[in-house]
Amino acid sequence: MSVDVTVPLVAAPMAGGASTPELVAAVGGAGALGFLAAGYRTAAATAEQIRRTRELTDRPFGMNLFVPGPPADPAVVAAYRERLRPEAERWGVELPERIPVDRDDWEAKLEVLVAEPVAYVSYTFGLPSRAEAEAVRAAGSRQLGTVTTPAEARAAAELGMDALVVQGPEAGGHRGTHRAEDLPGTLPLLELLAAVRAETDLPLIAAGGLADGPSIAAALRAGAVAVQLGTAYLRTDESGASEAHRRALLELGSTTVTRAFTGRPARGLCNDFIDRYEPYAPIGYPEVHHLTQPLRAAAAERGDLAAMHLWAGTGHRLARTGPAAEVTLALWREAAAAGGGQSSAVR
Repeated sequence: MSVDVTVPLVAAPMAGGASTPELVAAVGGAGALGFLAAGYRTAAATAEQIRRTRELTDRPFGMNLFVPGPPADPAVVAAYRERLRPEAERWGVELPERIPVDRDDWEAKLEVLVAEPVAYVSYTFGLPSRAEAEAVRAAGSRQLGTVTTPAEARAAAELGMDALVVQGPEAGGHRGTHRAEDLPGTLPLLELLAAVRAETDLPLIAAGGLADGPSIAAALRAGAVAVQLGTAYLRTDESGASEAHRRALLELGSTTVTRAFTGRPARGLCNDFIDRYEPYAPIGYPEVHHLTQPLRAAAAERGDLAAMHLWAGTGHRLARTGPAAEVTLALWREAAAAGGGQSSAVR
């Protein structure tokens, strides 16, 4: 797999608004690769993001899709709803009593990407069917599977993915486990890269907690052809992150992996909501995501860091301000100085 980049950095797809066409274009303009996030968007909104990005840049970019899983057990979701009712009363919001099946507009998004192919399509929370992967490949897109274990890497390789995004436990946001019920692994990123390399010779893109030159260089020396950065871009000018989220990256201390907000393991900044509800949070994605949405919206409207979902990787305090292109080039200069190489194409 090759791509016309001179800087082996990838701006991670961050669903929920943090990834913007402006961020993708800025990163691409610096010689790196940017990804849009289709998660939580409709197929129409996904197509609009693609069109807007093409207005801003002629550089290659990618789109990430959430792979839908089986529906959650309604009983465990209902029990969690009752647990959360006092929280809803405190915020003056209503929790949804019925949550319909949600496949994140999966089939329609695939149709968009076949009709309007982008350079790269990546998958999180699983893999497409063989027929779906073949359709995307026939449209001209290269495909990346997000993996968190060697077993997931084997499955992605067998399906014919062109490269793998190896997501370590240090990563912010949702862990990319292929099943919602799987406990996310704890093998540190560099060790996980070695374990995955033992299973496949596909190009590996390292992701998880990488936010400065030395950590980027270490991942490249460990065999990654590129590194994927998410939290590192949250404070840039083109990021869609809220002001409260940007502030929290510096003001709050540690991170933890929690199901409390969405029913899937995700790393975020520790706060009171997680402390109160993590012990009771069920496996249930995206049902729990929809259940807590009114609570999260109310907390975000007030900028309440104690109740917001604040996804962040372990390197969150290193996130920089300024134009994303300048941040990209500065990180790459520092990585090269730390022994990460001079410049490279992702292959």
